[in-house]
Amino acid sequence: MGEAAGMAVDFAGEAERHRHELRVHCYRMLGSFDEAEDLVQETLLKAWRARDTFEGRSSFRAWLYRIATNACLDVIGRRAAHAPGGEVPWLQPFPDVLLDRAEPGAGPDVEVVARETIELAFLVAVQHLPARQRAVLVLRDVLGWPAGEAAALLGDTVPAVNSALHRARVAMRRHLPERRADWSGEPNPRERAVVREFVEATESGDMARLAAALREDATWTMPPRPERHRGRDALMGVWAPFMAGPGAIGEWRALETRANRQPAVANYVREPGGGRFEALALDVLRVEGDAIAEVVTFPSDRFALFGLPAAL
Repeated sequence: MGEAAGMAVDFAGEAERHRHELRVHCYRMLGSFDEAEDLVQETLLKAWRARDTFEGRSSFRAWLYRIATNACLDVIGRRAAHAPGGEVPWLQPFPDVLLDRAEPGAGPDVEVVARETIELAFLVAVQHLPARQRAVLVLRDVLGWPAGEAAALLGDTVPAVNSALHRARVAMRRHLPERRADWSGEPNPRERAVVREFVEATESGDMARLAAALREDATWTMPPRPERHRGRDALMGVWAPFMAGPGAIGEWRALETRANRQPAVANYVREPGGGRFEALALDVLRVEGDAIAEVVTFPSDRFALFGLPAAL
């Protein structure tokens, strides 16, 4: 049996083994879960059609990454411009339960979903890089590929890859939050306590308690809307009218979950006179020290992806 025939036999198993990490790779490149899902399907279809051309000069995994990366570069090229106001309107969250599936296929020496390379702030910063720099940064600094392998994948020279990596690192330092080193690592009691305070304040409609859970310079965004609200007072000025008092939209309930290796809260509201708590929005939180530094709110159409109910 020749090599091509052997690959035809093994293709399904090999492709499935790498499917989840390829989805994470495409997600890092694009910031959109839905687009990443589509591109993994496209990658595996292209690989299947071209399976007879695989010559074994690189690993099957590297071959799939080359197809996926080029597909991502095509999508980036079709995007007209960066998001207005520095925001990324196509940003979507990635459930931790699905991130966990990406680990086995990568092997013990590859950390595919390290927290610092999948957090929303990192994803947003990556989206501001030019396409080539973005690919080089992800291949070299996230996946740990040697310069030669990255250059081969991109059809470029090692000096060009090293130059692109240097520029990408400089740009990332401009876009990432200054206190990133202070963020929580793995979930810990302090972070859990902050999130619990946020949940209990939300459910009780205690605006003073909710404000106390936020940093003074906390930010709030709602992709795909471009505006950014900054400062505890500004956030409370927007939230308070519909969360408490005579203008409240209803009674609140919240469930804790996780997205992008960060704590997240699924919000439900029962309107006055209503019988059920209906899904409203998903908040992904960035905790610094003893307070919440950032809230990114996504629509309830993400709930099913997290295995969250549509109503309580």
